[in-house]
Amino acid sequence: MSELVTGDAVVLGLRPAKLPSRALALAIDLVVVWVVYLLVSFGLALATGSLDDAAVAALAIVSFLLILVGGPIAVETLSHGRSLGKLACGLRVVRDDGGPIRFRHALVRGAMGVVEILMSFGVIACIASLVSARGRRIGDVFAGTLVVRERVPAGRMAMVPPPPPWLVGRFVELDLSAVPDELWLAIRQYLTRMGQLEADVSRSMAERLADDLAARTGAPAPEGVPAGAYLAAVVHERQARDARRAFGGSPGPAPASPAVTHVAPVAPAHPPTSADAAALAPAPKPEPPSAPGAGAEGAPRRTGFAPPA
Repeated sequence: MSELVTGDAVVLGLRPAKLPSRALALAIDLVVVWVVYLLVSFGLALATGSLDDAAVAALAIVSFLLILVGGPIAVETLSHGRSLGKLACGLRVVRDDGGPIRFRHALVRGAMGVVEILMSFGVIACIASLVSARGRRIGDVFAGTLVVRERVPAGRMAMVPPPPPWLVGRFVELDLSAVPDELWLAIRQYLTRMGQLEADVSRSMAERLADDLAARTGAPAPEGVPAGAYLAAVVHERQARDARRAFGGSPGPAPASPAVTHVAPVAPAHPPTSADAAALAPAPKPEPPSAPGAGAEGAPRRTGFAPPA
């Protein structure tokens, strides 16, 4: 695991991508880019058949620069380091401090990629990645970037500490749709490593992340709640929503079930006697009053009349 240190001395647990995964992502990107380039070149050849050789050569150079060089630069800039191949392989380009790349980082990587990937068929990039301790090619070194793995097995990830019990369920109505993935990643990395930081550094980092999270959600931390506890509670709420969504539950808060009180049976102080049994026995149900003159069921009713002999 690479130890990327931010400006607040927070060590980020990012995993640099290895050469096979980077080569596969690069192969996917090259296939897509070359297919687009050949289609555009074929269309230009049909549309510019009446032009002279100099104009055709100029259009070929322009299309080469725009598609094979400018295309990857634009994609990495707009997607913050995720090209089509990197997205398929679970990779991403980040800065040395763990933040998202910008246009200047993508420009340096793309310009150096012309030499170490296109002109040398990737040989220079492979050698540089094998020599580098973090698998960086020359473009990464000059741009100050690093290719990392975004999809890490759950068993290898550090667990986020739970929030205090009195904060659980307090942010069920909080809108988390505007919080970007970069901020969630930074919060998770801080929560998993805050025990390794000095108290002042940990507090300042938590306050900065809490301010960024409050700016995205529109709800600041409650009065008197520490910034670290606020971050842990919001992350716990997001994990709870993801779990309910994954298992088919409602994304909102789960309804509270009524509390059931179980009373343990109490043993009697002495064995029950016959008097106790008679007192605890249910009283017999009263018989309904019978109609006048009615006898027992099935018995003939006596009227006092005797038939003649």
